[in-house]
Amino acid sequence: MKINLDAKTSKLVHIAKDAGNSIMEIYEKETFNQQLKSDNSPLTEADVASHNVIINGLKQLTPDIPILSEESCDISWNERKQWCNYWLIDPLDGTKEFIKRNGEFTVNIALIEKHIPVFGIVHAPAINETWIGDKNKDLAIKISRNEARIIHTKPRKKGETYKVVGSRSHAGDSLKKYLDNLESYKLVSMGSSIKLCLVAEGSAHIYPRLGPTSEWDTAAAHAVVNAAGGRVVNAENDTVLVYNKKDSLRNSHFVVYSD
Repeated sequence: MKINLDAKTSKLVHIAKDAGNSIMEIYEKETFNQQLKSDNSPLTEADVASHNVIINGLKQLTPDIPILSEESCDISWNERKQWCNYWLIDPLDGTKEFIKRNGEFTVNIALIEKHIPVFGIVHAPAINETWIGDKNKDLAIKISRNEARIIHTKPRKKGETYKVVGSRSHAGDSLKKYLDNLESYKLVSMGSSIKLCLVAEGSAHIYPRLGPTSEWDTAAAHAVVNAAGGRVVNAENDTVLVYNKKDSLRNSHFVVYSD
């Protein structure tokens, strides 16, 4: 099925792929620069290169919309709380996977409106796959090797084994306890925001994240899940995960459901 993207979406995909290309140039080098940030998370030259490509592209495309990136997140709460809409980006999600060279890392660009991700692009440059979610059109798309198809979540049928995705680098006792409550399950470990996209495309039923994440880690893929028919909710009270509602940019623990 041929899917024609509108001009703005095509430009955003182009920005994401350009950022991905900048990452892959560094990924293919024998060595690359890396350091630890104040929270002990890794930062590589690829994070910075991707950040610069996305920031420059978005400023040209939508100069009036503010941008919050993981690599430029020192914007005061007093300023952020005035925003009705803004771009939220993670230039390289899965930096640990990038360093391990296992290909499970992504470029993430999300548009947040009134605390909800309404549009998102997740691009995985090492495997050349891209997921797009537009909640306003209720349209989710996956582009794989330049072939595009519409995707939907696939709710679990009664008696079916749960297909669960979990973090490759952040699995722990909380996840094990969660899984012990399921009738039967098959767990696939995966890095980065690809996990949410696997629920969106129907490859998994559920993704429980019972550990720390930041808002830029989830926003783009959250938009894809929303557009594909799924839900991303607070693990404690089943309320929808929201963005830019507080000073801290940390998410609550959450669960991604296919229905």
